[in-house]
Amino acid sequence: MILNSINARMQDYWVLAKPRVVMLISFTAAIGAALAALHQPTAPLPVLLSLVGITLVASSAAAFNCLVEAYIDVSMKRTRLRPLPAGRISAIDAACFSAVLGVGGIWLTANYGGALAAYLTAATFFGYAIVYTLYLKHATPQNIVIGGASGAMPPVLGWVSVSDSLTFEPLLLFLIIFVWTPPHFWALAIYRSEDYARANLPMLPVTHGKQFTATHIVLYSVALLAVSLLPYASGMAGVIYLFSAVVLGGRFCQMAWRLRQTIADADGRRLFSFSITYLALLFTALFIDAFAAHFGIVGIAGI
Repeated sequence: MILNSINARMQDYWVLAKPRVVMLISFTAAIGAALAALHQPTAPLPVLLSLVGITLVASSAAAFNCLVEAYIDVSMKRTRLRPLPAGRISAIDAACFSAVLGVGGIWLTANYGGALAAYLTAATFFGYAIVYTLYLKHATPQNIVIGGASGAMPPVLGWVSVSDSLTFEPLLLFLIIFVWTPPHFWALAIYRSEDYARANLPMLPVTHGKQFTATHIVLYSVALLAVSLLPYASGMAGVIYLFSAVVLGGRFCQMAWRLRQTIADADGRRLFSFSITYLALLFTALFIDAFAAHFGIVGIAGI
């Protein structure tokens, strides 16, 4: 009985940290670190510990988001069963949990990734937890466009934790995720628009309608396809990545166009799901391409 209670409690804290969201964050940070390591070989343990720190800070930001938005989550079908609105975890416990994760994560990043990585990680936390969650999300339907800068930082953090410097390569990765974020999130907002309207949040489908939002998803999808070609155009990546970017980006645009034609919740859900797969596969292709080029399997300009 006691063991079951402990397991349930641990599960609630696990949910509070939004592991599915953080998993993608950690993955893109790891790809950033791995790409930097190909240019600047380094001991694996410090890099791993720095990535753990970045993951802990991301989990801290997620828990903080759940804490300050518990009053909103109560009114939304998607979130009302989360631990805080359901009353399974108290606000003080959630605050302590977020603080411990955040402090521990910054300490790991500072000690094993360097001062620059730690400063950028702390700034990313501030941008998401404070600027986006407390202000932008409630202030403008362009919230996710502006606030997307924080969500685009993980590959930069991973890169900097290895190289301790900023170059154009991680900034290209930042740009890809920055442009990816609006169509990814707006696809979710389309099929969850009633939830956001109930919570009085000015998401684009609520303030401007689903058709307007779907049109913007198409525009951003085309922009994403163009931006995703920059690693190849800049010489950062080769033909393996180029092929993957064109195929994945083409599919993204196709699904976005279909959503604009139908404005169906099912198509919004499918695009949202695919957008996660898209980003994971695109970054995987980028690493495979760089790995192959580094070891002479494929030339950077072609096969």
